[in-house]
Amino acid sequence: MSASSYIGRFAPTPSGPLHFGSLVTALASWLDARAAQGRWYVRIEDIDPPREQPGAADHILRTLEGFGLTWDGPVLYQHNRGEAYQAALDQLLAQHDAFACSCSRKTLAGHSVYPGYCHHGPQHPEQPLAIRLKVDPSVWVCWQDRLQGYQRHCLGHYGDVVIRRKDKLWAYQLAVVVDDAAQGITDIVRGLDLLVSTPWQQWLQHGLQQPQPRYAHLPLVLAPNGQKLSKQNHAPAIDPQQAFPLLWQALNMLGQPLPDQTPCHIEDLLSYAVDHWDPTPLVGLQRLSGGDASSSTSTHSR
Repeated sequence: MSASSYIGRFAPTPSGPLHFGSLVTALASWLDARAAQGRWYVRIEDIDPPREQPGAADHILRTLEGFGLTWDGPVLYQHNRGEAYQAALDQLLAQHDAFACSCSRKTLAGHSVYPGYCHHGPQHPEQPLAIRLKVDPSVWVCWQDRLQGYQRHCLGHYGDVVIRRKDKLWAYQLAVVVDDAAQGITDIVRGLDLLVSTPWQQWLQHGLQQPQPRYAHLPLVLAPNGQKLSKQNHAPAIDPQQAFPLLWQALNMLGQPLPDQTPCHIEDLLSYAVDHWDPTPLVGLQRLSGGDASSSTSTHSR
């Protein structure tokens, strides 16, 4: 792969500090890009103000710097991207690939898939309206995931997802596709919990005539109690003062070879890791044990 053909990214939500699971994801994505002599971008997915924590975005960036995970180009902040999202939404509406929906959670209770109540117009147009992506339930979305193997998902099992909320906030599925295309992302390395979003995102890529990136969905990092490391499960923040031992643990968890002699600096450890990066040990895995790392550490990248 040539240096100019690989563009990866790390896209945390500023709803809290990075935890050990975030570090594992960021590190794998960074190593994959650097080993390919490619570029690696950071995107702050700050389109949901009610969930955001003041100062979290800056804290995330300083933490990445403290762990030696440097990025290329300016940081992209999604809160500045409203015009691009609106243009994409207008295109989808003009193509009849999206529709207004007045359905409430109460109306949809008991339905695992959106039942199509507003396909021919919102049932209650006087109420606040969301915008949903209209999927073709007969289509199967298929791709070869670099870590999880061949994937085949029927859109009929997914239904019509919200791409702009009733409160006028942009939904993740639309924003991530628009920004991946705008940044020229070729390779997405992220957690396995986001694999379920990929069929919707590929359908959006198709509707917006955008290229499809390569995907590698990493196994989830679990705490010793078996729970996924996450902010919701109160995973502690990682400390840049502990960057070296935490990077060592993260590399070990990713099944990467470690140097025989311990380097003196994190830059040397990362350089060794880039030279020896091999995702093969992760192929087919769905979970990784957090071990002691979760007690000394651990927002999820999307």
